[in-house]
Amino acid sequence: MRRNPFDELEEMLDRVSRQVEEGMTSGGLQVPGTVPVDVADTGDEYVVTADLPGYETDDIDLTLSEGTLRLEANREDEREYAEGEYLRRERTHKTANRRIRLPEPVEEDGVSAGYEDGVLTVRLPKVSGGNESKEIDIE
Repeated sequence: MRRNPFDELEEMLDRVSRQVEEGMTSGGLQVPGTVPVDVADTGDEYVVTADLPGYETDDIDLTLSEGTLRLEANREDEREYAEGEYLRRERTHKTANRRIRLPEPVEEDGVSAGYEDGVLTVRLPKVSGGNESKEIDIE
């Protein structure tokens, strides 16, 4: 009996589909240019932890607006290479961003952020929030 040539293709698509589903449920899929984050609910507050290695505090902008935390980081390296000429230069500009929708309103005046060793931590205490935008200072 002759095998259907589309059976192999269907099996391959099933395998790819399973891998994508497993990656989504385990948090393994990362879109280029986005920031990997963890969002924890401690009961009293949400704690957002984001990996931003190589950035300075001044490179990072945080904004809270209408229940969404917006994180944008931009870095530009303008150093010259004094020992010759570049054959390839890919490390000059780096941009990363992420938007995180919070499940409940937070107390905007109580939001705090810190940045240490390439890890940004944002604490968002739960309560009731307004619909205004608030820029967050990073300590």
